[in-house]
Amino acid sequence: MENKKQKINFDNPEKEWFGYQKISADEKTDKVDSVFSSVANRYDLMNDLMSGGLHRFWKRKFISIIHPTPEKQLLDLAGGTGDIAFKYIKKTNHLGKVVVLDLNEEMLKIGKMRGFDRSITNEIEWLQGNAEKLPFEDESFDICTIAFGLRNVTRIDTALGEIFRVLKPNGKFYCLEFSQVALPVLDKLYDAYSFHIIPKIGEWVVKDADSYQYLAESIRKFPNQENLKARMENVGFQEVRYRNMTGGIVAIHSGQKI
Repeated sequence: MENKKQKINFDNPEKEWFGYQKISADEKTDKVDSVFSSVANRYDLMNDLMSGGLHRFWKRKFISIIHPTPEKQLLDLAGGTGDIAFKYIKKTNHLGKVVVLDLNEEMLKIGKMRGFDRSITNEIEWLQGNAEKLPFEDESFDICTIAFGLRNVTRIDTALGEIFRVLKPNGKFYCLEFSQVALPVLDKLYDAYSFHIIPKIGEWVVKDADSYQYLAESIRKFPNQENLKARMENVGFQEVRYRNMTGGIVAIHSGQKI
């Protein structure tokens, strides 16, 4: 294992790109945090408006692939509003345990309130932290997930390495993220929608077009399906595979620590 770690090259090519704007890595982390502070109160509403409700279907499919069971502890990264955690707990008949870690305090506050409304309190631990430096011992979790959050991580390769570290042997990692559209006609329509409609929705709903302009740009800077697969393999994951949904607008990647 030590030799394998020494061979890993954490390139982190996105670390200085905030959308299409080039900045320092530390500044990027601060800016991403500010974006989610700005949109936290209307985050779920915006997801419904931007995706036409499709994000709910994508997340249900994501959970079905994970196969939640009470004996497997889940670490959900960038899961502040609790969507994945609540679905996981429900599938385990409230017998499962989840740790939610998110960079943004405001998103965590929303998640905690939603958990209280659902009478889900003891099943979830809410922590503020950075996916690039996870505050857990080696081999602590059976499953790790991140849904629509990896593209906002400043150092993606570093985060993947941390995820690999905290997973138990035979543990699995699942990533749901916007990806590269695979259909020639759909990609043009999707670009037009992303850059002309989504920022206007952001301006209308949260009075913040810039944050949603960034979110659209961040999708284009995120590694495509094959690139992310290779980068997961680079940190040690095996049996890495992905499946496209909605023509490649989103993809689910999975890998196992063996």
